[in-house]
Amino acid sequence: MLRVKDVPAVIDQLELWNKLDGHVLSGRLNPTQIGMSGHSFGAVTTQAVSGQRTRWRKMPFTDLRIKAAIAFSPSIPRQGANPQQAFGNVKIPWMLMTGTKDVSVIGDADVKSRLAVFPALPAGGKYELVLYRAEHSAFSDRELPGDTEQRNPNHHRAILALSTAFRDMLLRNDFSAKSWLDGDGARSVLEKDDRWQIK
Repeated sequence: MLRVKDVPAVIDQLELWNKLDGHVLSGRLNPTQIGMSGHSFGAVTTQAVSGQRTRWRKMPFTDLRIKAAIAFSPSIPRQGANPQQAFGNVKIPWMLMTGTKDVSVIGDADVKSRLAVFPALPAGGKYELVLYRAEHSAFSDRELPGDTEQRNPNHHRAILALSTAFRDMLLRNDFSAKSWLDGDGARSVLEKDDRWQIK
C-alpha cells in the first residue's frame, strides 16, 4: 500500500518542481505524458496505479495522469478479483513482458499467473512479450538465487527495443515507433520461440 501511495506523491512533486523557477527540473518535464513501469513487485505497483481493480473497490488507486504502463513480470491478484474483474477495464495502453520460466523468488507468482493477465485485458493498445526460457532475473542486471538458465543476451536486446518503441509511440507521439511496433519491427529483434501478441 505504501508503494502504491508513493506514486501519486512522486508525480505531485515532479509537477511542483516543473513549475518552480530555479529548480533543475523547471520546465523540463511534460506532465501530460507520464508513463509508469516496474518489475516484479514494481509490476504489481504499476498495475495498481494504471487501471487494475482490487477486490475492495473499482480502480481505487488509478492515477489518471499515467498515460501508458509497462509491467515486467506481471501477475494476477493474489486474493479476491479474478483476472477479468481485475483487468477488464484497463483504459490505457499496457505492455507486458514475462518469460516461460518467470517464477518469483519471493511470493507465489508463477508462469500461469503471469500469462493470465494479457487475456483479461480489453483490446486496444495492449502488448505482450513472452521470452522463451527467460527467468525472473531476465528483466534485471543480476542473477537471482534459484536461476537455472544461462542468460540469453538477446533477451535484454528485445526488452530494450520493445519498451523503448512503446514509450516513444505513446509518450513522444512517434508514429514511426508505432509502425515498427505494430508491424514487423518487433518480431525482427525476437528469437523464433519468443511469443509476441497485440490486441
